[in-house]
Amino acid sequence: MAKEIWDALAIKRALTRITYEIIEQNKGTDDFVLVGIKTRGVYLANRIHDRIQKLEGVDVPVGQLDITLYRDDRHDASLKQDPVVNSDQVGVNIDDKHVVLIDDVIYTGRTIRAAMDALMHVGRPSSIRVAVLVDRGHRELPIRADFVGKNIPTSADEQVAVNVVEKDGKDSVELKALPK
Repeated sequence: MAKEIWDALAIKRALTRITYEIIEQNKGTDDFVLVGIKTRGVYLANRIHDRIQKLEGVDVPVGQLDITLYRDDRHDASLKQDPVVNSDQVGVNIDDKHVVLIDDVIYTGRTIRAAMDALMHVGRPSSIRVAVLVDRGHRELPIRADFVGKNIPTSADEQVAVNVVEKDGKDSVELKALPK
């Protein structure tokens, strides 16, 4: 059974706050790019883009990143088939840009590490910052998010599920117990 932690309005508020923080830390909107990690990170990146456009009147480039080939669990013997990769390109120029990498949840840090590897394969950004809607702790790598919507302490037998209307039909953040 899932327990709703955030509703659509709370997500909207968090994304608005993250947007302001990104603009402030970058000292404006020059030379930065938003890159969403597929799948839900792309939807969140587009929402942040829309807020920047509304607030600043600037059309900041938005890319998307498929990290499938960069995951460190890809070579696991339990995987029966090769991964399907839609594209290894970001879709925007990241060279000498300040990249804000966007995902829904940060947990162990492995997804962000894979995303940074993928970005470096594509180009050479000036800097990479990380924005996430939820930080649930339990890092395995020394990686942190620069912009966080909410810290949600969890146990290892729980899962944080971010639902976005574009994919799931509703906006919410839910805490679920993993099956035993």
